[in-house]
Amino acid sequence: MAATFVANHLLSTIDEEFQEPAPLLTKAVQSAPTAATAVESPAPPLLSTPAGAESTPVVSQPAIRAGNFTNGSIRGYSLQDFELLETLGTGTFGRVYLCRYVGSEQYYAMKVLKKAEVVRLKQVEHINSEKDILSQLNHPFIVNLFCTFQDEKCVYMLLEYVCGGELFSHLRRAGRFSNDMTKFYAAEIVSAIEFMHARNIIYRDLKPENLLLDSKGHVKIADFGFAKKVDDRTWTLCGTPEYLAPEIIQSKGHGKAVDWWALGILIYEMLAGYPPFYDENPFGIYEKILAGKIAFPSNFDVNAKDLIKRLLTADRTKRLGNLKGGAEDVKQHKWFKNVNWVALVHKQIRAPIIPTIRHPGDTSNFGRMRRCNIWRPGF
Repeated sequence: MAATFVANHLLSTIDEEFQEPAPLLTKAVQSAPTAATAVESPAPPLLSTPAGAESTPVVSQPAIRAGNFTNGSIRGYSLQDFELLETLGTGTFGRVYLCRYVGSEQYYAMKVLKKAEVVRLKQVEHINSEKDILSQLNHPFIVNLFCTFQDEKCVYMLLEYVCGGELFSHLRRAGRFSNDMTKFYAAEIVSAIEFMHARNIIYRDLKPENLLLDSKGHVKIADFGFAKKVDDRTWTLCGTPEYLAPEIIQSKGHGKAVDWWALGILIYEMLAGYPPFYDENPFGIYEKILAGKIAFPSNFDVNAKDLIKRLLTADRTKRLGNLKGGAEDVKQHKWFKNVNWVALVHKQIRAPIIPTIRHPGDTSNFGRMRRCNIWRPGF
């Protein structure tokens, strides 16, 4: 009886949290991000400075506006307006589907979460946090949340469909990325991390599997299930074993510094084709992370190597990105010397990989191999 009461109370909490008071737009006009047909191209000269790149970045908006969360039904949309086409990915609580607005060629990603599983695994706060955080974020390199729906069994998040697939798949296909390719993706990620940290949001799940490429090859950070707004520290053990910072493993409490650690792991993996700390057993990975010994391949650029060392500093008070200068310290590192950050955020720099896309609803760039997350209560 008590368990039933608790479950019903938590489900009602989800219901309340996913109801918002006012519509933003009517249903009359709708435009989704569409993918132009593209072909593989050789890596261009990286980070050139285009003319007129010094203006303030402007992020274009689709008609179903992202960045200001509203409930879909209040805004005049319903689940019946969207046709589920195929599964893009699966998770502990549900699935992500490719969907299409009925009667159009406008495609979206629909994240479907089972309420019973969310409650059973004590993820109500995580799900509500994901929704709230995505509703606050409007950045060129972060996936857009348009609106949400729910019924008795599930919560639905209508997201931007990013058709270029996971960076993970492109990295595995290539084996490893060149120094310039890695620098391009790392710079776009730094821009997104800086944007989130300025709003006291930590991401906590940076890895190639959560980085999507759009039709032009630019990064979109996805899956905000572990993201959290934190003023100081939090204590949840969550993330992917190879990417966990020492303070997470040691349960010392963690904050923004964990995203900079994960960036160091990511840069290493893009350059080497594998992460710096690896073992068949997660506990073996943790031991190697805490030992802190990093073996660098001989082909690593000397400045990339220096940046990685500064990001993978076990003492978070000395870790680059977590110092007084914050993200600016990372951006000013000599590895990023030639990056035009204004041109970057405008997407005026040609991406090194342009995904092959046959039509706006093409799913051929999505693979099925992913590394597993870990999570323990203590959000």
